[in-house]
Amino acid sequence: MKIEGMDTVSASFIMIYLLTLLLIATDMVPMSVAALIGALFALWIGTGYGIFSYEEALGFVDIRLIGLLIGTMVVMEVAYRSGLFRLIALYVIRFAGGDSFKLFIILCIASAAVSMFLSDSTALLLIAAAATTISRMMDYDPIPYIVSASIMINLGGTSTLIGSVGNMIIGLSAGLSFADFISYLTPCELTLWILTTLTLCWFYRRRLGEKKPVPEFNPWEGIEDKRLLFWSALLLFVFLGLFMLHDKLKIPPESVALGCAIIALAISRIDSAEIFRSIDWDTIFFLIGFFFIVGGLERTGILKDVAHMLINITGGGILLSTAMLWASGLISTIVSNIAVALTLTPIIRDLQLSNPLPVWSALIFGSNLGGAATPISGVVTVMAIGALKKEGFKVSLAEFTKAGLLTTFTQLLLANIYILVRFGL
Repeated sequence: MKIEGMDTVSASFIMIYLLTLLLIATDMVPMSVAALIGALFALWIGTGYGIFSYEEALGFVDIRLIGLLIGTMVVMEVAYRSGLFRLIALYVIRFAGGDSFKLFIILCIASAAVSMFLSDSTALLLIAAAATTISRMMDYDPIPYIVSASIMINLGGTSTLIGSVGNMIIGLSAGLSFADFISYLTPCELTLWILTTLTLCWFYRRRLGEKKPVPEFNPWEGIEDKRLLFWSALLLFVFLGLFMLHDKLKIPPESVALGCAIIALAISRIDSAEIFRSIDWDTIFFLIGFFFIVGGLERTGILKDVAHMLINITGGGILLSTAMLWASGLISTIVSNIAVALTLTPIIRDLQLSNPLPVWSALIFGSNLGGAATPISGVVTVMAIGALKKEGFKVSLAEFTKAGLLTTFTQLLLANIYILVRFGL
């Protein structure tokens, strides 16, 4: 009777998980609401069958991750409001000197660089505003610039602990520090930047426009509070410095993020309520809800069974890392990469590998790189299409998908080769 009950529970949790993903994929309700609905059913079934108590369920939520996420969002929101990132972007665009190909390459690299620290949605808003402004000034077609920016923004967050929510989930679960991310992933990431930029440059070579003289504009014109800009730049420098050293200083990353967030709120003189309203609460509540669903799956033993199955099928080593990379990459083209990271991290923990770094790296690359394959793969691609529509331009979904799939498969292939070489598999 007990085994039969467990079978019922396992089937129920699998259904909850799949239905939650269906709600997210079909956009029937907001992402956070879908996860909270799933969490509600997971709690009812889990406590009803005695799989866990309400007190134990509260332990499913990773408070460290929530603290890291909120702290980073606050710091970056203050820096964004200071105009620091816009100032840098405009100076970079001025440097291009009216050369459309040079401007395109610089914009691609700037998009990737900005998204290492800003959330994807904030980075897209910043780059899209700069790109549309320059497109009007130079009379260029904005579609190649904004579509390519969205693809590069999705790529840019791969190599840092705070570059994406998925990285935060994986980093804390794997015990990887900010410096570890850079050490293990940056060589491949920089190569991917170059390869993806050249691929996009080739793809859009006929639509970039002719070289034209750059009209005069003052990058400092939109800066209203130079004091805030100075302090934001200094705080950002300290923030990144502490992240680089937090492992040696024995300071948890969430403490760095929350500490710098408190300082940012104190020095900004911006109404804290405005900053808090700007935080991406949809993502935070999605995480909280999905933690309950994945926690329930883990308690039933389903994820441990999946881990054993993976070992039996792949035998570990090359096949396991390759399978993790391509599976997470392809799944992330249709499912939120946050959901992919939350689901697969406990499976990797259950593998009990002597050297799990290749598999963790594969998950980081896969869950990030799959997010810009199609116009509906991630928030940043949806926002890019929306930004173009707002400006009166309609991008072909087929065109976007061609560019997205071409770059995604190129990125996954290079990442696969890198992991095999880097870890000597």
